[in-house]
Amino acid sequence: MSAQTQTSAPGEQFDVNDPEATRFDILREGARRDDIEIVHYEPQYAPGSKAERRLVRVVVGLFLLTGLAATAFLAIYIWWPWEYSLSQGGDRFYTPLLGVTLGVALLALGFGILTWGKKLLPKEVSIQDRHEGVYSEEDRRITGETMLYMADELGVRRRPLLGISLLAGLAPVAAVAAAPIVGGLIKDPHKSGQLTTTGFAPADGELIRLIREDGRPLRPADISAGGQITVFPGVSHGVSNQYANSPTLLIHLREEDAIKSREANDQVGHNDYMWGNYVAFSKICTHAGCPASLYEQQTNRLLCPCHQSQFLITDNAKPIFGPASRRLPQLPITVDSEGFFVAKSDFTEIVGPDFWERP
Repeated sequence: MSAQTQTSAPGEQFDVNDPEATRFDILREGARRDDIEIVHYEPQYAPGSKAERRLVRVVVGLFLLTGLAATAFLAIYIWWPWEYSLSQGGDRFYTPLLGVTLGVALLALGFGILTWGKKLLPKEVSIQDRHEGVYSEEDRRITGETMLYMADELGVRRRPLLGISLLAGLAPVAAVAAAPIVGGLIKDPHKSGQLTTTGFAPADGELIRLIREDGRPLRPADISAGGQITVFPGVSHGVSNQYANSPTLLIHLREEDAIKSREANDQVGHNDYMWGNYVAFSKICTHAGCPASLYEQQTNRLLCPCHQSQFLITDNAKPIFGPASRRLPQLPITVDSEGFFVAKSDFTEIVGPDFWERP
Protein backbone atom coordinates (compact mmCIF):
# COMPACT_ATOMS: atom_id res chain seq x y z
CA MET A 1 0.00 0.00 0.00
CA SER A 2 1.30 3.47 -0.82
CA ALA A 3 2.00 5.43 2.35
CA GLN A 4 -0.10 8.52 2.89
CA THR A 5 2.12 11.60 3.12
CA GLN A 6 -0.56 14.19 3.79
CA THR A 7 -3.79 14.32 5.70
CA SER A 8 -6.45 16.97 5.94
CA ALA A 9 -7.82 17.96 9.27
CA PRO A 10 -11.60 18.24 9.70
CA GLY A 11 -12.79 21.38 7.93
CA GLU A 12 -9.44 21.85 6.16
CA GLN A 13 -9.41 21.64 2.35
CA PHE A 14 -6.85 19.27 0.88
CA ASP A 15 -4.90 20.60 -2.12
CA VAL A 16 -5.17 17.89 -4.77
CA ASN A 17 -2.73 19.82 -6.99
CA ASP A 18 0.06 19.70 -4.41
CA PRO A 19 3.05 18.13 -6.23
CA GLU A 20 4.04 16.31 -3.05
CA ALA A 21 0.66 14.57 -2.79
CA THR A 22 0.80 10.93 -3.77
CA ARG A 23 -1.81 9.25 -5.91
CA PHE A 24 -3.13 7.45 -2.87
CA ASP A 25 -3.40 10.77 -1.02
CA ILE A 26 -5.63 12.10 -3.79
CA LEU A 27 -7.62 8.88 -3.86
CA ARG A 28 -8.24 9.03 -0.11
CA GLU A 29 -9.17 12.72 -0.31
CA GLY A 30 -11.63 11.95 -3.07
CA ALA A 31 -13.12 9.20 -0.95
CA ARG A 32 -13.40 11.58 2.01
CA ARG A 33 -15.21 14.18 -0.09
CA ASP A 34 -17.67 11.52 -1.19
CA ASP A 35 -18.23 10.59 2.46
CA ILE A 36 -16.33 7.35 1.98
CA GLU A 37 -14.23 6.08 4.81
CA ILE A 38 -11.48 3.64 3.85
CA VAL A 39 -11.53 1.39 6.87
CA HIS A 40 -8.93 -1.10 5.70
CA TYR A 41 -6.52 -1.08 2.75
CA GLU A 42 -3.41 -3.20 2.46
CA PRO A 43 -1.73 -5.58 0.00
CA GLN A 44 -2.23 -9.26 0.69
CA TYR A 45 1.46 -10.03 0.16
CA ALA A 46 4.55 -7.91 0.60
CA PRO A 47 5.72 -6.57 -2.79
CA GLY A 48 8.48 -8.77 -4.16
CA SER A 49 7.92 -11.51 -1.61
CA LYS A 50 8.22 -15.20 -2.45
CA ALA A 51 4.46 -15.71 -2.03
CA GLU A 52 3.68 -12.87 -4.43
CA ARG A 53 6.11 -14.19 -7.05
CA ARG A 54 4.56 -17.64 -6.76
CA LEU A 55 1.07 -16.26 -7.40
CA VAL A 56 2.34 -14.21 -10.32
CA ARG A 57 3.72 -17.40 -11.87
CA VAL A 58 0.35 -19.12 -11.37
CA VAL A 59 -1.54 -16.28 -13.08
CA VAL A 60 1.03 -16.10 -15.89
CA GLY A 61 0.73 -19.86 -16.40
CA LEU A 62 -3.07 -19.65 -16.61
CA PHE A 63 -2.93 -16.81 -19.15
CA LEU A 64 -0.36 -18.65 -21.25
CA LEU A 65 -2.54 -21.77 -21.09
CA THR A 66 -5.42 -19.60 -22.32
CA GLY A 67 -3.39 -18.46 -25.30
CA LEU A 68 -2.16 -21.99 -26.04
CA ALA A 69 -5.66 -23.50 -25.92
CA ALA A 70 -7.14 -20.69 -28.01
CA THR A 71 -4.36 -21.09 -30.58
CA ALA A 72 -5.07 -24.84 -30.68
CA PHE A 73 -8.76 -24.02 -31.30
CA LEU A 74 -7.83 -21.85 -34.26
CA ALA A 75 -5.48 -24.49 -35.68
CA ILE A 76 -8.14 -27.19 -35.40
CA TYR A 77 -10.82 -24.90 -36.80
CA ILE A 78 -8.74 -24.09 -39.87
CA TRP A 79 -6.71 -27.23 -40.61
CA TRP A 80 -8.40 -30.24 -38.98
CA PRO A 81 -10.44 -32.37 -41.45
CA TRP A 82 -14.03 -31.34 -40.81
CA GLU A 83 -15.85 -32.82 -43.80
CA TYR A 84 -18.27 -35.51 -42.64
CA SER A 85 -17.79 -39.02 -43.98
CA LEU A 86 -19.43 -42.31 -43.17
CA SER A 87 -16.10 -43.84 -42.21
CA GLN A 88 -14.55 -43.42 -38.79
CA GLY A 89 -12.22 -40.67 -39.95
CA GLY A 90 -10.68 -37.70 -38.20
CA ASP A 91 -13.83 -35.66 -38.79
CA ARG A 92 -15.49 -37.32 -35.79
CA PHE A 93 -13.00 -35.56 -33.47
CA TYR A 94 -13.49 -32.12 -35.02
CA THR A 95 -16.35 -30.83 -32.87
CA PRO A 96 -15.16 -32.45 -29.58
CA LEU A 97 -11.70 -30.96 -30.01
CA LEU A 98 -13.16 -27.51 -30.67
CA GLY A 99 -15.21 -27.83 -27.48
CA VAL A 100 -12.28 -29.02 -25.36
CA THR A 101 -9.83 -26.36 -26.53
CA LEU A 102 -12.34 -23.52 -26.22
CA GLY A 103 -13.45 -24.76 -22.80
CA VAL A 104 -9.87 -24.94 -21.52
CA ALA A 105 -9.14 -21.45 -22.88
CA LEU A 106 -12.15 -19.87 -21.18
CA LEU A 107 -11.64 -21.74 -17.90
CA ALA A 108 -7.96 -20.80 -17.74
CA LEU A 109 -8.79 -17.17 -18.52
CA GLY A 110 -11.47 -17.10 -15.84
CA PHE A 111 -9.28 -18.69 -13.17
CA GLY A 112 -6.41 -16.39 -14.10
CA ILE A 113 -8.53 -13.25 -13.66
CA LEU A 114 -10.05 -14.58 -10.43
CA THR A 115 -6.64 -15.43 -8.98
CA TRP A 116 -5.31 -12.02 -9.94
CA GLY A 117 -8.26 -10.23 -8.38
CA LYS A 118 -8.61 -12.38 -5.27
CA LYS A 119 -4.96 -12.89 -4.37
CA LEU A 120 -2.82 -10.14 -5.90
CA LEU A 121 -5.00 -7.04 -5.53
CA PRO A 122 -5.02 -5.25 -2.16
CA LYS A 123 -7.81 -5.88 0.30
CA GLU A 124 -10.07 -2.90 0.85
CA VAL A 125 -12.98 -2.22 3.16
CA SER A 126 -14.80 1.09 2.63
CA ILE A 127 -18.00 2.65 3.92
CA GLN A 128 -19.89 5.25 1.92
CA ASP A 129 -22.86 7.49 2.68
CA ARG A 130 -25.11 8.02 -0.32
CA HIS A 131 -25.39 11.67 -1.38
CA GLU A 132 -25.69 13.96 -4.39
CA GLY A 133 -23.44 16.82 -5.31
CA VAL A 134 -22.07 19.07 -8.05
CA TYR A 135 -18.84 17.93 -9.74
CA SER A 136 -16.01 20.46 -9.82
CA GLU A 137 -12.67 20.48 -11.63
CA GLU A 138 -11.03 19.08 -8.53
CA ASP A 139 -13.58 16.26 -8.49
CA ARG A 140 -12.62 15.34 -12.04
CA ARG A 141 -8.94 15.41 -11.09
CA ILE A 142 -9.65 13.13 -8.16
CA THR A 143 -11.61 10.73 -10.36
CA GLY A 144 -8.81 10.56 -12.92
CA GLU A 145 -6.14 9.97 -10.29
CA THR A 146 -8.31 7.33 -8.65
CA MET A 147 -8.61 5.40 -11.91
CA LEU A 148 -4.86 5.65 -12.50
CA TYR A 149 -4.22 4.45 -8.96
CA MET A 150 -6.47 1.45 -9.56
CA ALA A 151 -4.44 0.69 -12.70
CA ASP A 152 -1.24 0.94 -10.67
CA GLU A 153 -2.61 -1.46 -8.09
CA LEU A 154 -3.09 -4.09 -10.78
CA GLY A 155 0.68 -4.37 -10.58
CA VAL A 156 1.31 -4.54 -14.33
CA ARG A 157 4.10 -1.96 -14.17
CA ARG A 158 5.80 -3.70 -11.27
CA ARG A 159 5.05 -7.16 -12.67
CA PRO A 160 5.29 -6.71 -16.49
CA LEU A 161 5.15 -10.48 -16.99
CA LEU A 162 1.49 -10.37 -15.94
CA GLY A 163 0.61 -7.88 -18.66
CA ILE A 164 2.57 -9.78 -21.31
CA SER A 165 0.95 -13.09 -20.39
CA LEU A 166 -2.51 -11.51 -20.33
CA LEU A 167 -1.95 -10.09 -23.81
CA ALA A 168 -0.61 -13.43 -25.03
CA GLY A 169 -3.72 -15.15 -23.68
CA LEU A 170 -6.33 -12.65 -24.83
CA ALA A 171 -5.05 -12.15 -28.38
CA PRO A 172 -5.84 -15.76 -29.44
CA VAL A 173 -9.16 -15.58 -27.58
CA ALA A 174 -10.09 -12.52 -29.63
CA ALA A 175 -9.15 -14.45 -32.76
CA VAL A 176 -11.37 -17.32 -31.59
CA ALA A 177 -14.31 -14.93 -31.32
CA ALA A 178 -13.73 -13.82 -34.90
CA ALA A 179 -13.04 -17.32 -36.26
CA PRO A 180 -16.69 -18.35 -36.94
CA ILE A 181 -17.22 -15.13 -38.89
CA VAL A 182 -13.94 -15.19 -40.82
CA GLY A 183 -13.82 -18.99 -41.11
CA GLY A 184 -16.44 -19.07 -43.82
CA LEU A 185 -14.15 -16.97 -45.97
CA ILE A 186 -11.34 -19.50 -45.61
CA LYS A 187 -13.18 -22.64 -46.72
CA ASP A 188 -16.34 -22.90 -48.77
CA PRO A 189 -18.50 -25.65 -47.22
CA HIS A 190 -20.18 -26.17 -50.59
CA LYS A 191 -16.91 -27.07 -52.30
CA SER A 192 -17.09 -30.81 -51.66
CA GLY A 193 -20.84 -30.96 -52.35
CA GLN A 194 -21.51 -32.69 -49.05
CA LEU A 195 -24.19 -30.16 -48.09
CA THR A 196 -26.06 -30.84 -51.32
CA THR A 197 -25.79 -34.64 -51.25
CA THR A 198 -28.26 -36.88 -49.42
CA GLY A 199 -29.29 -40.52 -49.61
CA PHE A 200 -31.61 -39.70 -52.53
CA ALA A 201 -28.72 -39.05 -54.93
CA PRO A 202 -29.04 -41.58 -57.81
CA ALA A 203 -26.62 -44.49 -57.42
CA ASP A 204 -25.04 -45.90 -60.58
CA GLY A 205 -27.75 -44.24 -62.66
CA GLU A 206 -30.59 -45.89 -60.74
CA LEU A 207 -33.25 -43.73 -59.07
CA ILE A 208 -33.69 -44.16 -55.33
CA ARG A 209 -37.04 -45.31 -53.99
CA LEU A 210 -38.88 -43.57 -51.16
CA ILE A 211 -39.37 -46.01 -48.30
CA ARG A 212 -41.10 -46.10 -44.92
CA GLU A 213 -39.21 -46.36 -41.66
CA ASP A 214 -39.62 -50.16 -41.79
CA GLY A 215 -38.05 -50.28 -45.25
CA ARG A 216 -41.20 -50.85 -47.33
CA PRO A 217 -41.53 -48.82 -50.55
CA LEU A 218 -44.53 -46.57 -51.13
CA ARG A 219 -47.19 -46.44 -53.81
CA PRO A 220 -49.49 -43.44 -54.39
CA ALA A 221 -52.47 -45.42 -53.07
CA ASP A 222 -50.75 -45.75 -49.68
CA ILE A 223 -51.43 -42.09 -48.78
CA SER A 224 -54.96 -40.72 -48.68
CA ALA A 225 -55.77 -37.18 -49.85
CA GLY A 226 -54.64 -34.68 -47.21
CA GLY A 227 -52.35 -37.26 -45.64
CA GLN A 228 -48.59 -37.29 -45.24
CA ILE A 229 -45.82 -39.69 -44.27
CA THR A 230 -42.11 -39.42 -43.50
CA VAL A 231 -40.01 -41.21 -46.08
CA PHE A 232 -36.35 -42.16 -46.32
CA PRO A 233 -33.98 -43.12 -49.15
CA GLY A 234 -34.21 -46.74 -50.13
CA VAL A 235 -30.51 -47.48 -49.72
CA SER A 236 -28.55 -49.52 -47.20
CA HIS A 237 -28.92 -47.88 -43.76
CA GLY A 238 -31.14 -45.24 -45.35
CA VAL A 239 -33.24 -44.91 -42.19
CA SER A 240 -30.23 -44.62 -39.88
CA ASN A 241 -28.23 -41.64 -38.71
CA GLN A 242 -25.82 -42.19 -41.58
CA TYR A 243 -28.38 -40.32 -43.68
CA ALA A 244 -29.66 -37.91 -41.05
CA ASN A 245 -30.06 -35.21 -43.70
CA SER A 246 -32.46 -37.30 -45.78
CA PRO A 247 -35.81 -37.57 -43.92
CA THR A 248 -38.50 -36.15 -46.20
CA LEU A 249 -42.19 -35.45 -45.83
CA LEU A 250 -44.29 -36.89 -48.66
CA ILE A 251 -47.71 -35.20 -48.83
CA HIS A 252 -50.82 -36.06 -50.84
CA LEU A 253 -52.44 -32.69 -51.50
CA ARG A 254 -56.13 -32.20 -52.22
CA GLU A 255 -56.91 -31.25 -55.79
CA GLU A 256 -57.36 -27.51 -55.19
CA ASP A 257 -54.21 -27.38 -53.04
CA ALA A 258 -52.22 -29.32 -55.63
CA ILE A 259 -53.18 -26.74 -58.27
CA LYS A 260 -51.79 -23.93 -56.07
CA SER A 261 -48.64 -25.92 -55.41
CA ARG A 262 -48.01 -26.57 -59.12
CA GLU A 263 -48.49 -22.87 -59.91
CA ALA A 264 -45.99 -21.95 -57.20
CA ASN A 265 -43.56 -24.54 -58.54
CA ASP A 266 -43.80 -23.10 -62.03
CA GLN A 267 -42.75 -19.69 -60.69
CA VAL A 268 -39.43 -21.05 -59.37
CA GLY A 269 -38.66 -23.52 -62.15
CA HIS A 270 -39.85 -26.61 -60.30
CA ASN A 271 -42.58 -27.46 -62.77
CA ASP A 272 -41.65 -31.17 -62.87
CA TYR A 273 -40.93 -31.70 -59.15
CA MET A 274 -44.44 -32.96 -58.28
CA TRP A 275 -46.04 -36.20 -59.36
CA GLY A 276 -49.78 -35.80 -59.68
CA ASN A 277 -51.03 -34.29 -56.43
CA TYR A 278 -48.03 -35.54 -54.46
CA VAL A 279 -45.24 -33.28 -53.25
CA ALA A 280 -42.15 -33.98 -51.13
CA PHE A 281 -40.18 -31.53 -48.99
CA SER A 282 -37.17 -31.97 -46.74
CA LYS A 283 -38.13 -32.48 -43.12
CA ILE A 284 -35.01 -30.69 -41.84
CA CYS A 285 -35.86 -27.15 -40.74
CA THR A 286 -33.72 -24.51 -42.44
CA HIS A 287 -33.40 -22.56 -39.19
CA ALA A 288 -31.65 -24.93 -36.78
CA GLY A 289 -32.03 -28.38 -38.29
CA CYS A 290 -34.93 -29.57 -36.13
CA PRO A 291 -37.56 -31.94 -37.59
CA ALA A 292 -40.37 -29.89 -39.14
CA SER A 293 -43.01 -32.57 -38.75
CA LEU A 294 -46.29 -31.04 -37.55
CA TYR A 295 -48.44 -30.83 -40.68
CA GLU A 296 -51.81 -29.08 -40.59
CA GLN A 297 -53.69 -30.33 -43.63
CA GLN A 298 -56.48 -27.73 -43.45
CA THR A 299 -54.07 -24.80 -43.89
CA ASN A 300 -51.22 -26.73 -45.55
CA ARG A 301 -48.79 -25.37 -42.98
CA LEU A 302 -45.83 -27.35 -41.72
CA LEU A 303 -44.70 -26.40 -38.20
CA CYS A 304 -41.27 -26.91 -36.68
CA PRO A 305 -41.87 -27.51 -32.95
CA CYS A 306 -38.44 -26.30 -31.83
CA HIS A 307 -38.69 -22.58 -32.60
CA GLN A 308 -42.17 -22.36 -34.12
CA SER A 309 -41.15 -21.75 -37.73
CA GLN A 310 -44.03 -22.35 -40.14
CA PHE A 311 -43.79 -23.22 -43.84
CA LEU A 312 -46.59 -22.97 -46.42
CA ILE A 313 -46.49 -26.17 -48.45
CA THR A 314 -48.56 -24.81 -51.34
CA ASP A 315 -46.07 -21.97 -51.83
CA ASN A 316 -42.84 -23.97 -52.21
CA ALA A 317 -42.69 -24.48 -48.41
CA LYS A 318 -41.91 -20.80 -48.00
CA PRO A 319 -41.42 -19.67 -44.35
CA ILE A 320 -44.36 -17.54 -43.22
CA PHE A 321 -43.71 -17.39 -39.47
CA GLY A 322 -40.83 -17.83 -37.06
CA PRO A 323 -37.04 -17.46 -37.36
CA ALA A 324 -36.55 -19.61 -40.48
CA SER A 325 -35.62 -17.42 -43.45
CA ARG A 326 -35.26 -19.99 -46.22
CA ARG A 327 -37.82 -22.37 -47.72
CA LEU A 328 -37.62 -26.13 -47.30
CA PRO A 329 -35.89 -27.85 -50.25
CA GLN A 330 -38.23 -29.81 -52.51
CA LEU A 331 -37.43 -33.34 -53.65
CA PRO A 332 -38.30 -34.09 -57.31
CA ILE A 333 -40.39 -37.27 -57.35
CA THR A 334 -42.01 -39.63 -59.82
CA VAL A 335 -43.21 -43.24 -59.96
CA ASP A 336 -41.14 -46.09 -61.40
CA SER A 337 -42.28 -48.90 -63.66
CA GLU A 338 -43.50 -50.91 -60.67
CA GLY A 339 -45.62 -48.08 -59.34
CA PHE A 340 -43.39 -47.09 -56.42
CA PHE A 341 -42.30 -43.54 -55.59
CA VAL A 342 -38.72 -42.70 -56.55
CA ALA A 343 -36.62 -39.53 -56.38
CA LYS A 344 -35.92 -38.16 -59.86
CA SER A 345 -32.74 -36.60 -58.49
CA ASP A 346 -31.29 -35.47 -55.20
CA PHE A 347 -32.38 -32.19 -53.58
CA THR A 348 -31.30 -29.26 -55.70
CA GLU A 349 -30.99 -26.89 -52.72
CA ILE A 350 -29.08 -27.04 -49.44
CA VAL A 351 -30.83 -29.25 -46.89
CA GLY A 352 -31.14 -27.80 -43.39
CA PRO A 353 -29.51 -24.63 -42.06
CA ASP A 354 -26.72 -23.22 -44.19
CA PHE A 355 -24.58 -20.45 -42.68
CA TRP A 356 -23.24 -19.58 -46.14
CA GLU A 357 -26.67 -18.24 -47.00
CA ARG A 358 -27.17 -15.80 -44.15
CA PRO A 359 -30.10 -13.51 -45.01
